[in-house]
Amino acid sequence: MPSFQRIAVIGGGPAGALAAAELARAGRDVLLFDEKLAWEKPCGGGLTDKALAQWPFLRDAQVERNWVSDCELIAPSGRRVQFPLERPIAIFARLKLNGLLLDRARDTGSKLLRERVLQIDGDAGGWLIRTASGSYSADFVVLAAGARNSLRSRFTPALGPENFMVAAGYYVPGNHHTVQIKFLKDLHGYIWIFPRADHFSAGICGRMQGKSMAELRRILEASLPEFGLSLDGAIFYAHIIPSLTPNALRNSSFAGNGWAMIGDAAGFVDGITGEGLYYALRSAELLSEALIDNAPERYPALAKNDFLPELERAARIADRFFGGEWLGAPVVERMIQLTQRSARFREIMRDLFSGAQEYADLRQRVYDQLPRITLEAALSTLWNTLARRGANRQLSLGDSVLRA
Repeated sequence: MPSFQRIAVIGGGPAGALAAAELARAGRDVLLFDEKLAWEKPCGGGLTDKALAQWPFLRDAQVERNWVSDCELIAPSGRRVQFPLERPIAIFARLKLNGLLLDRARDTGSKLLRERVLQIDGDAGGWLIRTASGSYSADFVVLAAGARNSLRSRFTPALGPENFMVAAGYYVPGNHHTVQIKFLKDLHGYIWIFPRADHFSAGICGRMQGKSMAELRRILEASLPEFGLSLDGAIFYAHIIPSLTPNALRNSSFAGNGWAMIGDAAGFVDGITGEGLYYALRSAELLSEALIDNAPERYPALAKNDFLPELERAARIADRFFGGEWLGAPVVERMIQLTQRSARFREIMRDLFSGAQEYADLRQRVYDQLPRITLEAALSTLWNTLARRGANRQLSLGDSVLRA
């Protein structure tokens, strides 16, 4: 059985940093390459309760974050619903989160190199990593440098544009404790307002084969006043988000002889929510376990038995979620309506946001509770109608008194 003692991790984001820390702690010689190391990646930066429970050090670390206790959803029609989250979400600036994880990797013995990898030559047990500063040897290569990294093609065919979303956004001064998500007609994506400790990450995402980056930016800028935000002091960002098709998730190679991909590099992102941090960390953890057991060939099976089915389900239903109908209305409109009018449906939404509710049994849970959800919604509608009529009668009575 080959021994993988010298490991090169290319990419210092959460996936690469966690893998480096776990492998170095187990006695491996780890080189971690990243041309920026800790930096402010343009994304929301949210960690759900599911992630915080899996890695308690992220909950307990003395690092700046914002605890979000409420969520507001906005439908294309303008219908809004706000509800408290039973399990708060921790919103990190990525500079802080990446810095925390990189410090952890360094403290466990990883060697951090602020260098850009230009080329990878060789094969398992004899990789040669070339940077602008020199060359380094490794037995195993972990690629954690993003889905559009040019090094990816060294190991597996490039992904087509159908496997990506584009995102544009701004870091805007300000703060509160509510995540806001707005869905738009004819957009396979959404606007997000994620409140960090001292600013908002306000962004918009959509299919790469849909609207252009410039179109998305204009839509976002026109929408910011709705959230009480302006571009004064704002900093623009743009990036690419993996959103693999079901076929790509099933058939794309993310591991081979002497190499493996984790996180965004492997395309491990939820095709509906855009959630990537949990899957970045989990894929890093599973690969590390396989390498520590000196059996990296087990990594694909571990991923397929753990989180890949969930990502495939998200990919299969994403088009219907953003563009289909349910119970006689667009899915998003009906979802927000039921969240507004049914306590049972709000509980399902809370569990989705916390990570406690997976897609595997979501449909069955909804349909098992649909009679009660429908009754609650009908009673809420009736109550609101009667309340409005009562208010109108009081107004009419007041008008009559004043005229008299």
